[in-house]
Parts: sequence; structure tokens; C-alpha cells
Amino acid sequence: MDIPILNDIVIIFALSIGVLFVCSLLRVPSIVGFILTGVLAGPHGLRLVQSVHEVQVLAEVGVVMLLFAIGIEFSLKSLLQIKKSVLLGGSLQVLLTILAASFIAGRLGRPAGEAVFIGFLVSLSSTAIVLKLMQERADVDSPHGRTSLAILIFQDVIIVPMILLTPLLAGRAGNSEGSLIELLGKGIAIILLVVVSAKWVVPWLLYQVARTRSRELFLLSVFLICLAVAWLTSSAGLSLALGAFLAGLVISESEYGHQALGNISPFRDVFTSFFFVSIGMLFDGGFMLEHPVLILFVTAAVLMLKAGLAGLSTTLLGFPVRTAVLTGFALSQVGEFSFILSKTGIEQGLLQGNVYQIFLSVSVLSMAATPFVMAAAPKVADFASGLPLPERLRSGFHPVQEPKASGKKDHLVIIGFGVNGRNLARAARAGNIPYVIIEMNPEVVREEKAKGEPIHYGDATQEAVLGHADIKDARIAVVAISDPAATRRITELIRRLNPNVHLIVRTRYLQEMQPLYDLGADEVIPEEFETSVEIFSRVLAKYLVPRDEIERFIAEVRSDGYGMFRSPEPFPGLKLHIPGIEVSAMKVEEDSPLVGKTLAQTDLRRRFGVTVVAVRRGSRILANPDGDTEVRVGDVLLVLGSPEKIAAVSGLFYRC
Repeated sequence: MDIPILNDIVIIFALSIGVLFVCSLLRVPSIVGFILTGVLAGPHGLRLVQSVHEVQVLAEVGVVMLLFAIGIEFSLKSLLQIKKSVLLGGSLQVLLTILAASFIAGRLGRPAGEAVFIGFLVSLSSTAIVLKLMQERADVDSPHGRTSLAILIFQDVIIVPMILLTPLLAGRAGNSEGSLIELLGKGIAIILLVVVSAKWVVPWLLYQVARTRSRELFLLSVFLICLAVAWLTSSAGLSLALGAFLAGLVISESEYGHQALGNISPFRDVFTSFFFVSIGMLFDGGFMLEHPVLILFVTAAVLMLKAGLAGLSTTLLGFPVRTAVLTGFALSQVGEFSFILSKTGIEQGLLQGNVYQIFLSVSVLSMAATPFVMAAAPKVADFASGLPLPERLRSGFHPVQEPKASGKKDHLVIIGFGVNGRNLARAARAGNIPYVIIEMNPEVVREEKAKGEPIHYGDATQEAVLGHADIKDARIAVVAISDPAATRRITELIRRLNPNVHLIVRTRYLQEMQPLYDLGADEVIPEEFETSVEIFSRVLAKYLVPRDEIERFIAEVRSDGYGMFRSPEPFPGLKLHIPGIEVSAMKVEEDSPLVGKTLAQTDLRRRFGVTVVAVRRGSRILANPDGDTEVRVGDVLLVLGSPEKIAAVSGLFYRC
């Protein structure tokens, strides 16, 4: 039996492999490779794929999966922290872009309704492409990543009112006011449902599923939650992608978020590739060849206009120029939801002929250019930061009043107040070590300052901000942020300002270690290696290796910059003599035959060859218990012996 969609999937995968292989050799981003695959396989290329509609359906699933994964990684708490950026930043970016694009289209002779509709189309950016690239770069939690996500969330919501207003722009009145009120009511109901589900329903449901230890059941449950919430928002008139993001937020509030993310990641990557391929299929190379100068000029104009206005919106939120540039470049393309909106415009007669073809060509080209634009953004941001701009513009202007951190000497400077920064500040406070924190999230600064933390708002890539923290008199500086480019810039700047400071830098990437050492870091802590050290030390402890031996081994690993892990040679000096015994904790149940007997009466050593080395009774620990210690219900006995003998004695602690 011939299945057309199956044939097309095979063609897409086979062609993608070849194109991506060439792209990897040329160091071209994979997203561009997928779009190029769509151009070649689509109806305007070699016409290898016939089921274009079915591929677009798979592409929708890919967007749903991507936004679901972003929601899991982000969490509801993080969303509440950027609510100002969603409402104010998103509305500023959309409104400014609509006004500018409408004005330009009007000056070019387009009717008023069509000009405003073109502004609608241009104002939306690509959620899928931006978040995919930020995930790959680990920038989602960076200031520009959070701001970009906030504006994208607003765009995903505002598209629905845009669709409802389109008939009015075409001069066709309808019950738009009633529809907007109804939509608002549904939106509020969905948000309340999400909050209740995140707090009570989903954690309880996933706990019951996890108890079964069935991987299949857990995976199906996660998919059900994702698709159900996406379907719910779609039924209410909102976008599937927004529903998937909300579903991810719901699961992120439970302790099973990481497990869910691990399960869906392979499916996410496969289906997301269909989205980029489907975008490429829209591109008409023939029309591009007929009007190359026009298309390239309009594409460049759109990229610059959107980058400038998104950057301006970010600046008005109070962020420094560096964050504004990075955010503006990330949001400079036309988005996938513009295609959905364009269909409504065609139905209402607002887009016709060459205007629609220009829109399609410009949209696809701007999407294809996004990886290159975002790759160039850090260099442009560094250049802009070095311009002779007003200090409030370079460092950001936020109504948090900053007391000068003067008078501090030999203090600790913490850059970034994420998980690592918070833990470091807590340890410094416990050790009575003076410290200063630099953080770029204004909401965090305001909240922590109210709690009495010595935290200051600012971009640490700026010399003035580091000077504000008295970096020249600091003894230790720790860089714990998620932006690799900014980390390198801060490392170089701190070393130049204070050659004597002990500089510790955290990084997620192994390839960043040597460049950071070259820039002046004294210690570079790669998260992957530190995780390996912690896991290995716990494994050794489980095998009863002496603690001093474990500490010696860890010290050797760290002493040469984790060279042991990077070397193919076996670990030198690690000679472990692991005994064939272990310690196991066993709880005494009510029906155990041991209840009421003393340890001497149980005779566990003679009968089973095991020894009770401690008894935990409630909150007390009875170390080295003697033979007269009575065994009680609920006691936890720590039993020493070989694995086989411990397994043999386990039946005495509960009824088999």
C-alpha cells in the first residue's frame, strides 16, 4: 500500500541529511540547512514532496513540542518575574513596529487598511527560530533571552486580536467587540486553570503515574498534558504554541519536569525540523530571481527596522544597551504566525498579487538570516557598549536607587544572581565575608534589595558598573552568568581593572575553558566536569572507599584544570581496593519477627553474617548499638555485610 506522506518523510529526511552534512562542513547553522531542504524539495523547487499540507501539520506539532520544552525549562515562577517585560516590552515592540511599518507602507502608496495590516505582519517575530537558537546557545536564562521570550509571548497572544481586527481594516464590520470580550474571558479562565493545575492537579497526577515506574505511561501522560492544554487554548481562539508553552509551565512546577523534558527531547527535535522545512517550501525562487534587488532591499530594511524598534523597547524597559542590541537582533525577523495572519488578510482582500509574494520572500529570507544575525549580535553589542553614549543609556536606567559600594576592601564580587550566585552569597554571609552582587534583572534587584542584600543593578560588561562594585579593591570575583560572550568580556575587563584579584569563572561549555584562561581567569569551573566529580565521589563512597582517599582524588582532578577528564589516559594514582561489602538501611515493619527482641537475641551476625552498625529511631541515631538494644517498630537498622547476605536477611524486616 502506497502512503504518500511516508514517501515524503523519507525524501525529507534523506535530503536533510545530505544538506546538513554540507552545511556542517561549511559551518552553516542547521536551521538554514532545513530551510534550504524545504526550498529544494518544495513546490517551487524540485517538487520532490507532494503532501505539502501534511508536512505543515507535522510542522505545527514541532512548534508545539518546542514551546512545550521551553515552558518546562522556564517555570511559572520565572514567567511571573518577567511579567513587566511581557506586558510593557511586548506592547511597546508591537505598537512601535506597527506604527513605523504602517507609515512606510502608506508613504509607498498602499491604502490605509492594507498599510496597517502590513504593520501587523511585520510586528510578529519567529518564536520557533529564536527560542531554538537560544536553547542551542544556552541563552534562554540570560537577560536578553528572558526579554526576547517575554516579547514573543506577548506576540503569540496579540495575534488573536489582530485576526479579529482584520475585517475592520478591510472595511467589513463585524461583532469584533463581542469577540474580544469573549476571548478575554476565555483567556482569564485558562490562566486560572493553568495556575490550579500547576499547584495541585498535575503534581498529584504525575506522582501517581511515576509510582507505576512505567516509562510508557509517563511518556503518554506528558504528551496528553501538552496536547490537551494546547487544544484547549486553540479551542478558545488562542494559539497552539501558547497552549504548549503554558503546558510546559504547568509541568515545570512539579518535580518531574526534567524527566518529562528528557522524554520529549528526541520527538521535539524531529518535529521541529519539519517546521523549518515547511518554511523553506513557501519560498518561491522564481519570484526572487525576477525581483532580486527589491526583495533583498526590503528584507534588509525589515531586519534593521525590527532590530532597532525591539532594541528601543528593551531600552525603555531599563536594560543597558548591550541587552537592547542582543534582544533587537534576536527579534529582527518576520515570524511564522505572520503566515497564519496573512491567510486572513488574503480572505479579506488586504493582500493581493505581488504584495503577498514579496511578503513570503522577505519572511523566509529574514528567517534564514536569523542564525547569522544572532551570531553577529554580540560583536555589535560590544561595539555599541564602547560608544560614547550617556551613562544611563550604556548601563541601563531603572528606578532602583543604587547606594555606592564604596569603602569595601578585600571583598567578594558576585556577578549574576542565579542559583550559583545565591548559594555563593549564602555561604559568604554565613562566613562573615563582605560581598557585593551585580545583577541585570531589575525585578530580582528590587526584591533582593528589599531583603537587605548588597545587590546592584547593572551590566558587568561595563567598566563603570564594575567600578561601582569596587572591583579594584576586591580580593575575589566570581562570574556566574549564562551568556558566554558576556562572560568572556567580563573576564577580560576584570583582569584589566584588577590584575591581583582571584578570578573564578563558571561556564557550561568545555570549549570555553581555554579562552577564559587566556583572558585572565584563575579558575574556570565547567559544570559538566564538576557534575562528574560529584557523581564519582558518591560512587566511591558507596563502595566504602575512605573519605580521605576520595578527597585526595578530587583534589588531584581539580589541581590540573580537570586535565584527567580531558585526557584519554587512565587516571594516574587512582588505585582503589574495593571490599565486597556494603551498608544498607532496612526499616523494621510492624509484622517483623525482630520486633521486641534485643540485637543479641536476633543473632544476626552468627545466623546471617551481617552486623548492625547503627539504629535510627525517629530523629535519634544510636551508633554502635550494644547487644541489649531492643528492636522496635519503625526503627531503621544500618546493616553491614556482603550484598548476598544483606539480601538474605532482608526478609526478616517485613513479611514477604
